[in-house]
Amino acid sequence: MKKDFSMEDLTLARSVERTLRLIEILLAHPEGVTPQDLLPRLGGARSSLFILLKTLKALGYLDQSEKRGRYLPGPRLLAWQARGDLSQQELLAAFYQESAQVAWPETVALVVPISEGLLVLAQAEGSHETRRVFQVGRLYPHLEAAQALFTPSSGPPSVENGLALAISSETLDLAAPICPDGFQPRAAVVLSALAYRWQPQALYDQWGNELRNLAARISHRLGALTYSPFAPHPLPDLQPLEPLTPAQIEAFLRGPVSARLACVRPDGQPHVIPLWQEWNGRSFTVIAWHGSRWPDYVRQNPAVSLTIDEPWPPLRRVVARGQAIPMEPLEPHDLQHLLNRLARRYLGRDLAQSYFHQVAQVFKIEVEHLRGWRGLANPPTSS
Repeated sequence: MKKDFSMEDLTLARSVERTLRLIEILLAHPEGVTPQDLLPRLGGARSSLFILLKTLKALGYLDQSEKRGRYLPGPRLLAWQARGDLSQQELLAAFYQESAQVAWPETVALVVPISEGLLVLAQAEGSHETRRVFQVGRLYPHLEAAQALFTPSSGPPSVENGLALAISSETLDLAAPICPDGFQPRAAVVLSALAYRWQPQALYDQWGNELRNLAARISHRLGALTYSPFAPHPLPDLQPLEPLTPAQIEAFLRGPVSARLACVRPDGQPHVIPLWQEWNGRSFTVIAWHGSRWPDYVRQNPAVSLTIDEPWPPLRRVVARGQAIPMEPLEPHDLQHLLNRLARRYLGRDLAQSYFHQVAQVFKIEVEHLRGWRGLANPPTSS
């Protein structure tokens, strides 16, 4: 049976058609368009066009260069063109939660590659009063450090240890890849510093590891079991064993890698338990939950060892020995801050208030010996 469309149906159909035509125009003109450009192409009343523009802007599908400037594709619209099957919601949540764990001196941006360049999805602004600020939802075709991660070539900037550094007269850009599969970059974080404040090597040395840790944590949250950017699969031969420097140990212990505490039971048998740790440069802080048995063991014999390691290349690990000392009960707000610091590092979010009451004891492990390595044992030499 043929169904006649009502006037309401026809009005709705025309609105949908107008909206889709507007989206097509915006995608074809990433430089932006004005309402005067749109009116003759879309038809209809001027007032209804402004209502449509205002609605799409509020939803994040449109943006404006300034208050009364050109209308540009917004982040939600541009994300349609983003390469791959990354969940933008998961990517944004991981970036905001992980980047908030560090007081960045310079702005850090989250970017994804699309056909016309690099799209900025989010940013964590630096702490300096004068800093670079990105426009979220805009295309940046000349972020060379990040571009080098997606289209590596023999020319500058080069990619070394999973980081790319680009130098210009105004900024120094340091980029690290986000790899949901552990190997291939699908997004990137870019630390953009004002050039007059930094020497390139100083920026690389002071913030390279922190930026790479940020990219690794986001990658793990998106499903990566390893983090070895640009490594072929399967992995090549592993590096020979070599010690970690004190700075490398510090950087590794700030990452979201769990620890294993080993202690001795009263019957002489070993007892090993996984737990979260916080390192302050001299000692570890660990938490015992209600129902844990190891606090009783270490009160009788406080000698413990702590192992923190990663099961993927470059196979870094740190081993510490020391004495586990029960701490005086923390004030409620101090305990909550400790729980949230640990939870943000390992889970990317604060813990619910209910966990506060499940803490049985906080221990400090006074370190007597600490060493770190990466790689495997040295291969045998041929005679």
